[in-house]
Amino acid sequence: MIVIHHLNNSRSQRVLWLLEELGVPYEIRRYERLPSLAAPPELKAVHPLGKSPVLTDGDLTLAETGAIVAYIAETYGGGRFQPTPDTADWWRMQHFLHHAEGSAMPPLFMKLVFARIPSQAPFPIRPVAKALMRGVDAKLLKPRLAELLDYWDEALAKTGWFAGLEPTLADVMMSFPLEAAGSRIGFDGRRNLSAFVERIHARPAYRAALEKGGPYAYA
Repeated sequence: MIVIHHLNNSRSQRVLWLLEELGVPYEIRRYERLPSLAAPPELKAVHPLGKSPVLTDGDLTLAETGAIVAYIAETYGGGRFQPTPDTADWWRMQHFLHHAEGSAMPPLFMKLVFARIPSQAPFPIRPVAKALMRGVDAKLLKPRLAELLDYWDEALAKTGWFAGLEPTLADVMMSFPLEAAGSRIGFDGRRNLSAFVERIHARPAYRAALEKGGPYAYA
C-alpha cells in the first residue's frame, strides 16, 4: 500500500487530495513541525532531505510533490485527472506541474521568510532589519508576486481549471501556491483565483483529505 509521510500545513496535503479523488487506498504517517516551522528530524529516516511529502510504495521511496503526483497518476490513475496525451491541454498540465514549484513557490517562500527575519533579529538591529525587508518586499517580491497572480488569474479565466475543462494534476499542484498566496498576500480582487480555491475546497475528495490529514492552515 502507498504510504504518505505527511507534514502538517505542508505541500503534502494536495497529495492526499489526489489520492482521494482517484480512490486509491493509502496510509498516512503524520509528522509535526518544530516550533521553528522546520520539519522534524524523524523525516530524515525516510528520505535524506528530511522533507515532506515522501511517498513509499513497496521498495520505492519518492520525494518531491510533482514526481509523487505523476507517479500516482501513471501507476494508479488509469488516465484520470489527466488530459488526453500530446494535446495542448496535456502540455499545459505539464507546464503547471513544473511551474508550481519552479516559479510559483520560491517568491511565496521568500515572502514568508522575509516576514520572519525582523522578529528573529537581535533587538538592537530590528529597525534596520525591518527597513531592509520592506525595501526587498517593495522592489522585488511585490512586483513578482503581482505578475504571478495576474498570470494565474488569466490561466483560469477560460474554464476555471489550469489545463482543460476538468481538474487535472495541474490543479492539484497549483492548489498549494494559490492557497499560500491567498493566505499570505491575498488576491486583490482577482476573482478567478478566489473562485478556484473555493471550488477545490468544496470538492468531497478535498474535504475527505482534510479529515484524514488533520489541521491545515490554508483551508
